[in-house]
Amino acid sequence: MPISAYQKLFRTNSRLVIFSFLMALYSSFGQTYFIGVFGPQIQAEFGLSHTLWGSIYMAGTLASALVMPFTGGLIDRFRLPRYALAVCVFLVGACTYMAIVPGPVALVLGIFLLRHSGQGLASHIAITSMARYFDRDRGRAIAIASLGYTVGEAALPFLAVLFIAMLGWRWTYTGAALLVSITLIPAALWLLSGHDRFHQQHLKNLSENADSTGRGKASWTRAEVLRDPRFYVMSPGILSSSLIGTAFFFHHLNVAQAKGWSGEWITGTYAIYALACIVTMLFAGPLVDRFRAVKVVQIMLVPLAAGCFILAVADHPLAAIPYMLMLGIHTGFSHTSVSALWAELYGVEHLGAIKSLYMAISVLASALGPVSMGILMDMGFPIHWVCALFGAYAVVGNLLIMGAMRMTPSRVPG
Repeated sequence: MPISAYQKLFRTNSRLVIFSFLMALYSSFGQTYFIGVFGPQIQAEFGLSHTLWGSIYMAGTLASALVMPFTGGLIDRFRLPRYALAVCVFLVGACTYMAIVPGPVALVLGIFLLRHSGQGLASHIAITSMARYFDRDRGRAIAIASLGYTVGEAALPFLAVLFIAMLGWRWTYTGAALLVSITLIPAALWLLSGHDRFHQQHLKNLSENADSTGRGKASWTRAEVLRDPRFYVMSPGILSSSLIGTAFFFHHLNVAQAKGWSGEWITGTYAIYALACIVTMLFAGPLVDRFRAVKVVQIMLVPLAAGCFILAVADHPLAAIPYMLMLGIHTGFSHTSVSALWAELYGVEHLGAIKSLYMAISVLASALGPVSMGILMDMGFPIHWVCALFGAYAVVGNLLIMGAMRMTPSRVPG
């Protein structure tokens, strides 16, 4: 992990890199790990059962997934500064609406607005910008942007708990809206102030590269991707992160109770997860740049499967440490390699539309994961069997990815 390579990346376009990091960081306001800490207060105020609160959350998330292919694809048609400003204003509106949401029915819309503006579009901008504008250093660029997720995951839920205790959950979301307004929006406008020149140079480089190789247009459209068998073969594995990871984080307290661990212990090991994730992303970036994402993605589910099997067979509280370590390593590889994969396989001209398609089904998987795990537990499956089933799914998913990377493309672009 040569530091000089990351320094060179910042010299290339430090403003775009910092902008993408901030968009990933502020996407936290619509992520499960942030919204989840508001759950008990929201349930108490509106008299919601766990099932009803979970159903409201799933409904808002699924609505976001349905809209994502349309709103996410707009990043290919509009200038990045204008698109980013619209998303930032959208995020402010979502946080403001949550602060004044009147009841359970309106709460579905609130969850949709948060999930779509934060987890959906803010994340989409952060990673698509890095994957589109950086070729040789794509892995490193995505790694730096993805650090925003880890920083947000490590700091913002803790701060939210403190502010909820002092001010209440509504004023906390009011504070989030103000924070985005006075920090992210001005920062985004300044960081992207010279982006149009950078974008024109990027288009010129793409044109010159196409002319020199004699291939002409090399990018796939979203419709062409949907006709590519590789996309369907690798999708179950690619989506393992959203499905299994979200399920575990949603049900960690249930896992701890089943194994006789304290909730404070398993949540306390999140720091190990965050550290492993950061270190892995910084190492995975250069690996992607050197060996390409099509190689790195073929090993990303190995640590996830290992973590599932550790949780399946071990009951000692110390087992949470290697489990979180494996989960963090997997997340680091996943954030870095999957985002770069789409650009490598399908080009960058329609990357926004293609990645928004992936984001949509990823959000869908994140909604189904907790429900699937809950159903298995309600059916009477012991927790070690549930973890073993998830581990087996990860193994099969990894084999499917390996097979997809060896398949012949459905067409030769150009």
